[in-house]
Amino acid sequence: MPYVIQTDHLTKSAGGRKIVKDVNLHVKKGEIYGFLGPNGAGKTTVMKMLTNLWKPTEGSIALFGESLTPKSYEMLKRMGSIIEFPCFYESMTGRENLRLHCEYMGYHNPGSVENALEMLDLSEHADKAVKKYSLGMKERLGIARAVLCKPELLILDEPTNGLDPAGMKQVRSLLKNLCREYGITVMISSHILSEIESIADTVGIICQGRMLEEIGMEAVEEMNLAYIELTVLDVKKAAFVLSEKCKIRNFKVMENGNIRVYDRTAAVQELAKALAADNVEITAVGRKTETLEDYFLKITAEAERSCGNW
Repeated sequence: MPYVIQTDHLTKSAGGRKIVKDVNLHVKKGEIYGFLGPNGAGKTTVMKMLTNLWKPTEGSIALFGESLTPKSYEMLKRMGSIIEFPCFYESMTGRENLRLHCEYMGYHNPGSVENALEMLDLSEHADKAVKKYSLGMKERLGIARAVLCKPELLILDEPTNGLDPAGMKQVRSLLKNLCREYGITVMISSHILSEIESIADTVGIICQGRMLEEIGMEAVEEMNLAYIELTVLDVKKAAFVLSEKCKIRNFKVMENGNIRVYDRTAAVQELAKALAADNVEITAVGRKTETLEDYFLKITAEAERSCGNW
């Protein structure tokens, strides 16, 4: 089986527009796959189609090497998932919710509920009604339910929402352990790029419903990509000079007002000279090495120029 998840030109239309367009996704067995994209990029839509909550308008999905159809009930039993916010029977306790999940999944492994509660530090809250849980506790209970039946594939949509740093670290360790010790394949979306960078084997970047790139984290690290960062007093004028006079298209104005130039042919001295010639005052300039966040920003900056703003 080459891929646990593979899509072919996956497309979803809603409200007269395509919200996911020709997405080709490849998730290998036993890896952690980070699914990245800004809000509204189509991450949740793709995950809903992978879990059969939504049906594709065009294209196909293969899970475990078999085509996903509306009747793929047995296939779905091999998966665990959190899509958007986990929902529970609020008047029931955490333990009761997990036991109910085992019942309708047909999973009757003694001790599995207690193990899941312990893994997510919920044992002391297990007999409390879920309506009394904090947001972070509900997120942890959702993860406990997703891993409860020892799935072969986990699909997690922003699973660390509402968690404090300690909780996020705990989930990170859990996912790594599930992947490496038990061979569980994990697909996880997140807007916290540092979290994905610390656990993912491969990342897929989606923009406005289109898959921009799939790349292994080792490849990102080996590229050791660099950019030029400029700090100027007049950002708009600097952007005009870079675009119109230096003919540079691959740059990004950051939220802090700094400008990152990703063009590999650009030279620090030449840029500084061009900006100075137009009386753009530079307060700092230099080359920096790229992290996953930087790489993500570079890829999405290119897409913004070809597809418009997010």
